[in-house]
Amino acid sequence: MMHKLACKVFTGMAVLLIAPAMPAKAPTGDPSLWVVEQMPGGTVTMKGGVMEIRDKAGCTVWWREKLTAPVEISFTVTPILGPTPSDRVSDVNCFWMAQEIQKTDAPFAPGNARSGKFSEYDRLFTYYVGYGANNNTTTRFRRYDGTALRPLLPEHDLSDRKFMLTAGKPVHIRVVAKDGAAEYWRDGERILRFKDPHPLEWGWFGFRTVKSHLRITDFSVVRARR
Repeated sequence: MMHKLACKVFTGMAVLLIAPAMPAKAPTGDPSLWVVEQMPGGTVTMKGGVMEIRDKAGCTVWWREKLTAPVEISFTVTPILGPTPSDRVSDVNCFWMAQEIQKTDAPFAPGNARSGKFSEYDRLFTYYVGYGANNNTTTRFRRYDGTALRPLLPEHDLSDRKFMLTAGKPVHIRVVAKDGAAEYWRDGERILRFKDPHPLEWGWFGFRTVKSHLRITDFSVVRARR
């Protein structure tokens, strides 16, 4: 009975928890719960609990549900190194709490939808991390301000190899919006945090990548602990 009262279950996909003490882990495999924006030449497949992104020129995969802080989103992702230029180890990226300027509808709603080209997302308010970006040489946090500036603070620009990706090695990511701050956790370690003077209290989550091959599992959304 407690489980039924505490959880809203999305069939075959993920669990949004009201009670923060309860675990949430479920397959990443129901295409009806996602919206794909992708440039030509790439594919996104969802089967058997796995989302597989093969991309050539830019891809965002949006979770359809609107999120409200305090919230945390987690998933496991494996970068695949293969024989084609698109199978490079790079760009395990994501948006969270993404909003349109002066609109309350989703970034993928009619009239807002994009092609997957990265610059088309500049006009969002959002938190963003490019993990292992730029051919796996940088990991950066940005708080988009709705312009092409995409501000970057020095302390949010990481280049140490310990913050990069390894081919074939799964990494567990957790992104958080709570108490007026955005946090980014990797394998249980918080590596980025931003106390936002104008916190984003609601919005949407999206996986983001370019010219890469990613396998994603264990997506979940839970109410973050205060």
